[in-house]
Amino acid sequence: MNKTEWVDLKYLSGFGNEFASETPSYPNALPKGKNTPQKAPYNLYMEQLSGTAFTAPRETNKRSWLYRILPSVKHYPFKKIENGLITHNWNEEEPNPNQLRWKPFDLPSNEQQIDFVQGLATICGAGDARLRHGIAIHVYSCNVSMIDKAFCNSDGDFLIVPQKGTLFIKTEFGKMCVAPNEICVIQNGMRFSVEIEEASRGYILEVFDNHFVLPYLGPIGANGLANPRDFQTPVAWFENVKGIHFKIILKFQGNLFESHQDHSCFNVVAWHGNYSPYKYNLENFMTINTVSFDHAVKLVLIE
Repeated sequence: MNKTEWVDLKYLSGFGNEFASETPSYPNALPKGKNTPQKAPYNLYMEQLSGTAFTAPRETNKRSWLYRILPSVKHYPFKKIENGLITHNWNEEEPNPNQLRWKPFDLPSNEQQIDFVQGLATICGAGDARLRHGIAIHVYSCNVSMIDKAFCNSDGDFLIVPQKGTLFIKTEFGKMCVAPNEICVIQNGMRFSVEIEEASRGYILEVFDNHFVLPYLGPIGANGLANPRDFQTPVAWFENVKGIHFKIILKFQGNLFESHQDHSCFNVVAWHGNYSPYKYNLENFMTINTVSFDHAVKLVLIE
């Protein structure tokens, strides 16, 4: 892993905001006042990634426009591959009403070469990805980076919680560095790749229906818990790499499929919208009544 390319990463602040970002090497790549001009700047390909039905009401509609060097459909057909330890078949095991706990999961041995996708294992879940309803809980354990390879989840959103080792995540929207005590969310349909610098392990919560939202604060008031401005979304970044054997691993209806193409999928030079990956540092979570670093409400008495 080239550590220098992960230095001084920049992020956009906010949760569910309408963001716009373009790389400095492609100035004005975002069309002005339109999404799909007859001819895009720099002859880029224009694609919309939808996180909801495109007819959803404005207040719940999730979508982003991506402007890329090559279209995302330029790949060979997907073919079914082994699922490994990933499953959504909850009938494989008999029900067990007892309290269960797990010791830390083993890291791959030095003799193994396991990347993030190969190290995914399902622990439990409920519902059905085909019905777009339910959840699954996975762990990951890996000791090598994903090279010329990306993963895409078409079943739901991934909330990734590193427990050991920092994850250096490339997405079509940009790059994120996610360390232990941070979390990140990579939403349905977004391609990403994970690089590491040491054997790494962590947890994943997958939701099949809707997307993660910030809860209402109720009697807490206007402030407290997770503040929207503390969520960070990557800025646009791309790599124009061609003439390679690049794999795309797709999770679709609980199964894994593989395709390949002759270029990197991370070729988005600009994007805008409210549907994007993001990260959050748990140190910014403002608990109530501990007064650990902030007050939820400032009351001023005026006489």
